[in-house]
Amino acid sequence: MATLFTRIINGEIPAEKLLEDERYLAFLDIRPIRPGHTLVVPKEEVDYLFDLDDPTLGGLLPFARQLARPIERATGCARVGVMVAGLEIPHCHVHLVPMDSVYDLDFAKASEAASEDLSQMAGRIRAELE
Repeated sequence: MATLFTRIINGEIPAEKLLEDERYLAFLDIRPIRPGHTLVVPKEEVDYLFDLDDPTLGGLLPFARQLARPIERATGCARVGVMVAGLEIPHCHVHLVPMDSVYDLDFAKASEAASEDLSQMAGRIRAELE
């Protein structure tokens, strides 16, 4: 059975997509730690980060880096934190979390975001990408 992220990649589940190419997709987390919390996934369905082939693993952070400054500008955060937990969904993913302190990287702070809030944030980040 396809993972939740594969279903998003395939367009079966809606998501606020921010950036996409032939190998990766970035979209807003629906349970953000902070507004602007973004997930970056390879399109290839691989559970564990270190099971990715070298080219896919090597391209993941350069792809994610394209979003760091736009997320900073759109959210006003001090920097974008990067976290790989890898246990929530069996599909490798990187969390990009707007943060002002190390204490902002706390999944206990995550809560469901309203779709209109996600849509507005996605628009702000996309505008910064251009």
